[in-house]
Amino acid sequence: METNAKTEREIGIGVIGMGGFGLFAVQQFLQVGSPNHPQAKLVAIAGSKREEAIRTAKRFGAEQLDSLEELVNHPDVDVVYIATPPFLHYEQAMLALNAGKHVICEKPLAMNPEQGREMLALAEEKGLLMVTNLMQRYNPMFARIKHLIDKNLLGDFLHGYFENYAGDEGLSPEHWFWDRTKSGGIFIEHGVHFFDLFAGWLGEGTVKAAQVIKRPNSNDIEDQVQATVEYGDDVTGRKLVNFYHGFTQTGRMDRQEMRLVFERGDITLFEWVPTRMILRCVADEETTRALMDLFPGAQLNVTANIGGKDLPLRGRHKEFDAYQQIELRFGFGQEKQHLYSELLRLMFRDQINSIQYPGTHRLITEQNGLSSLETAMIADKMARQ
Repeated sequence: METNAKTEREIGIGVIGMGGFGLFAVQQFLQVGSPNHPQAKLVAIAGSKREEAIRTAKRFGAEQLDSLEELVNHPDVDVVYIATPPFLHYEQAMLALNAGKHVICEKPLAMNPEQGREMLALAEEKGLLMVTNLMQRYNPMFARIKHLIDKNLLGDFLHGYFENYAGDEGLSPEHWFWDRTKSGGIFIEHGVHFFDLFAGWLGEGTVKAAQVIKRPNSNDIEDQVQATVEYGDDVTGRKLVNFYHGFTQTGRMDRQEMRLVFERGDITLFEWVPTRMILRCVADEETTRALMDLFPGAQLNVTANIGGKDLPLRGRHKEFDAYQQIELRFGFGQEKQHLYSELLRLMFRDQINSIQYPGTHRLITEQNGLSSLETAMIADKMARQ
């Protein structure tokens, strides 16, 4: 009866850490459902007296509470959304779980896997969600690339990289981001998104190497990290993917790029939430049709026609036919922030459906937050050896 009762009313959200990003995310959560039948309501905010929190409480008619204990024990709060620095996630999530509340937490899940396992064990014991907001998997681009890999449209996947040239203008030397005791370091605070993204495409990987670089004359600020992760095995083929994160750029030069290399082509994705893609390959007629179906509306440019004495093509000691060398450009009309908003809505809808209808399949589960944190922790430790 309890589950049925919850399906008949809005899910109440309580927020811990209502800053600029918290406001951005909550605005999306509250749009889930229809205008006449919203699925969620902002009930209360706690743990912040920032201007964003005060304005948001007024805007949505939410209570502004003095303590986290009041929030997690509020009878109308079903889900606690945590948008605080990483070092607070464990304590705040455990408080909410012990009060019987579901938890959606910004990445990372916790500061280390030991904390994460304890959080997930308590959530499982109580039948509650303990989900990390790794919303990358809700991107339609994620599913398209996953389909391309699984269907072997460009042959075997061979290699990849993610390059993150991030801006640091908003990160003063005193910001908690640089303090490893509060952030966990770049791999843990930021890298988990991309470890999870590639694990979704390729399966779980093994960290093979990692490095960290400190900014000169900076009081030990670590501003660049790099890791190499191996995916696959001797049967499916081993693949190496490089992950680089550098928080070194002026804001206007903040940019990200990832590339996946296959036997018959490569894909370059742009932005940390991938919105734009350039695909270059050699293809036969059937493959070209499959690619255009997969990326509807893509701009197709013919680089060269292939035939006659040029066939068959050879690579990796294999022979294959292709009739054109082509380039596809896709997603260049997509507004990044609008897509980011949609991914937050999709993530929240997925989790809310699971609360209302237990057992519903979710694209992101508790395990995603823990697995990505485990990979990040291994990379972080290896970089310090």
